[in-house]
Amino acid sequence: MSGRASLPLGFAEALNLPLSVDLRTAARAFGICPATAYKLIRLGTFPCPVLRVGGRYRIPTAYLLHALGIEERPVYAVPPADDAPPAVPPHDIHAHTSEVLA
Repeated sequence: MSGRASLPLGFAEALNLPLSVDLRTAARAFGICPATAYKLIRLGTFPCPVLRVGGRYRIPTAYLLHALGIEERPVYAVPPADDAPPAVPPHDIHAHTSEVLA
C-alpha cells in the first residue's frame, strides 16, 4: 500500500464500472481513502450497502451510483451518419400535421 492518494473517480469512469466494485474503487468514488472506507464499514455508516464475499468487500455499482446521486445513465445524442437519410423528412411532418387539422 502506498502513501499516495488515488485520484477521485470521474463521472465517465463511474458510468463504465462493472456490476460490482471493490472497496478501493468505491472509496475513490466517494473521494475517501480506503482506510476511512474500512472504518465506515466497521461502524456501519458506509454510504451504501456493502457485501462481504469471502474475505473481501464488494459494492454493487447500482447502490454506489445511487448514493452518489446518479439515478440514470445519461443519453447522448449521436448525429446520424452523413450518408444515412433522416428517418422522417421535416417537410413530411408538417404535411401530416396540416392534414389532420384540416
